[in-house]
Amino acid sequence: MTDEILTSAANGLAHITLNRPQALHALNTHMCANMTEALLQWRDDDSVRVVLIDHAPGTRGFCAGGDIRFLAESGAGDGKGARGFFYTEYQLNHLLFTYPKPVVALIDGVTMGGGVGISMPARFRIATENTTYAMPETGIGLFPDVGGGWYLARKPEQIGMWLALTGARIKAADCLIAGVATHYMPTEILGPARAQIAGAAQTHDPAAALQSGLDALCESAGKPKELSEEGVFNITRAFSHDSVEAIVTALEEMNSDWARAQLATLATKSPQTLKVAFRQLREGARMQSFADEMRQEYRIAARVVQRHDFLEGVRALIVDKDNKPQWNPPTLAGVTDAILDEIFAPLAADEEWSPL
Repeated sequence: MTDEILTSAANGLAHITLNRPQALHALNTHMCANMTEALLQWRDDDSVRVVLIDHAPGTRGFCAGGDIRFLAESGAGDGKGARGFFYTEYQLNHLLFTYPKPVVALIDGVTMGGGVGISMPARFRIATENTTYAMPETGIGLFPDVGGGWYLARKPEQIGMWLALTGARIKAADCLIAGVATHYMPTEILGPARAQIAGAAQTHDPAAALQSGLDALCESAGKPKELSEEGVFNITRAFSHDSVEAIVTALEEMNSDWARAQLATLATKSPQTLKVAFRQLREGARMQSFADEMRQEYRIAARVVQRHDFLEGVRALIVDKDNKPQWNPPTLAGVTDAILDEIFAPLAADEEWSPL
């Protein structure tokens, strides 16, 4: 294992710690491969009963996503390295989704993109006052991957579509309402929580012990900021329509400060990616298995990573930081069904993604 991933296993508890603090623990190919190797080893080890995923202490990110600069550099060339990353990462996501032992994720800090992909499959997801969740990919011309088409499509009301299109950042109270987190605990009681997790790993029914123990420690996260009753009503009213254009029209007709803020946010996003994300979630809602979803997301990723909007989005927001991306097509009307069909089309048989 590399130092970017720390692993251990003792007394029934296996432990993965993300340890790339200079990048807020953003994932690279080696990190995904090493986590997969450890999880496969523990899956068949009867002495391991619970898996805990967290990040190195003293840093403000659980996992800020993937190595975006690397992906853009690869996408500007032959894209082979980027496709290799997505292939490996999505196998890790699927392995966690189907993992037979209870997994606990401590999402204490920034949890975006790739961090969502390794935490959402966990049966127990503990948020703190430091948690900030987002799927901000539409802002850089990517799309909400790592299972976003599965998880976001299954969130209550239209919260998932709102998160996918706007890239909205939400805190702990909103994370509970959205189903991102299962428990809230202030950081001062994470010590007792870790002790409870370790104790549960030594019981005959660790999942039940985790549920009762974490429920007992769980505290109120306070009032939601974005997902109040009124907020969810507005989101559902605006984001339940059958196209991105119809969503924009609904927001314009609402004529409220909240709606105008959503419109201003959407105006900064890649039109191509908005339509990709919309179709991804609508089709993801009908997917019969998580593997089917990941297969489709790999098709999208393999193509989008080499298209103009991703390369331009990374340039504008991450490299040059002028925050003035020039999207192509520049409007929603310019993103035709033919463009989307090309992005979503099956790959050659020997290039398709498959689970482990």
